[in-house]
Amino acid sequence: MSKVILGIENIDNYKELFENKRVGLITNPTGITSNFESSIDVLRRKTNLVGLFSPEHGVRASLQAGVHLDTYIDDETGITVYSLYGKNKKPSKEVMDNVDVLTIDIQDNGSRYYTFIYTMAYAMMACAEYDKEFVVFDRPNPINCEKVEGNHLDVEKYRSFVGYYDIPQRHGLTIGELAKLFNTEYGINCKLHVIPMTGYERWMDFEDTNLPWIIPTPNIPTVNTCYAYNATCIFEGTNVAEGRGTTTPFELVGAPWMKAETLAKELNSYNLEGVVFRPQWFTPTFSKYKDEMCGGVFLHITDRKKFSALKTSWTMLYHIRTTYSEHFKINKPYVEGRPTLFHFEAGHDTIIDNSVSLEEQFKLLESATNDFIKIREKYLLY
Repeated sequence: MSKVILGIENIDNYKELFENKRVGLITNPTGITSNFESSIDVLRRKTNLVGLFSPEHGVRASLQAGVHLDTYIDDETGITVYSLYGKNKKPSKEVMDNVDVLTIDIQDNGSRYYTFIYTMAYAMMACAEYDKEFVVFDRPNPINCEKVEGNHLDVEKYRSFVGYYDIPQRHGLTIGELAKLFNTEYGINCKLHVIPMTGYERWMDFEDTNLPWIIPTPNIPTVNTCYAYNATCIFEGTNVAEGRGTTTPFELVGAPWMKAETLAKELNSYNLEGVVFRPQWFTPTFSKYKDEMCGGVFLHITDRKKFSALKTSWTMLYHIRTTYSEHFKINKPYVEGRPTLFHFEAGHDTIIDNSVSLEEQFKLLESATNDFIKIREKYLLY
């Protein structure tokens, strides 16, 4: 199988987009060619790169979730790095005055929850407002672009940086296709250019691309993590540990008040396709329950094509919050009076309130998924 050629590697076919222009780049360590050359270095050689823009976790992906940073000078290049996280999600006019075209080359993980895609959306808004061009160097969706699943996000109530638009948790798009959808469907209307990949097909898992896997954020170490992420990320906003502080974040969940063997047996009784729950005891080194022994389960995804991350997610959530109701809690909001992280990630009152049966939740998943599939068809590049 031939190697997929990335958007950044097709830059020579789009030289006119960068001629005589000051260029900014949103990136992190995943912005590399198939030969491990940094996209920063590619743009330094081929364009007038004048600014770097940092998403959550930093340009070097050295920061844990939620850690903020300010403008600084990159040690490796001497180029100014502007933060696009925290209070600076949307680049200011002062910052945008320094560039003519803003670009992005970053590895998405295929999830509505992942903040990088909203960093891109805010940057596109700034480009529309200040009459700048926006270029996406496209990359694969690591969990393939065929399967779509998720519930509606009530943006009137629960719009946030882990869910800004009403897209399903597993959107089945590349980051370039998402940019096209955001730009048209949600009225950003910036001057958008997507430099596509060649040799990429929608059915491909990341391993099928023959590209190097680079850890995009500290708690997404493997492609398997990406698959499990949409199933277990919902527990971030609860008192159930989602595996942070272990070597397999998001592939396991648990708490000190759970019995691993019992929980595994109970979850396996639902007979969900493509996944087996194995009893797991673990002690996080940081995050929830630091240095405390937790009982829980490890998610073994045995068949990626049959595995439904969202059915798994809602089944685990439904079972844990009803079976362990005396222990399960939704964490307090970060800002008093605002919705909690759990509210933002669940996205809809039926899930938040646990007000319908699991079967009804599955019907809502199917309906929302079908709604989005009709919308996304207009924006497919591959």
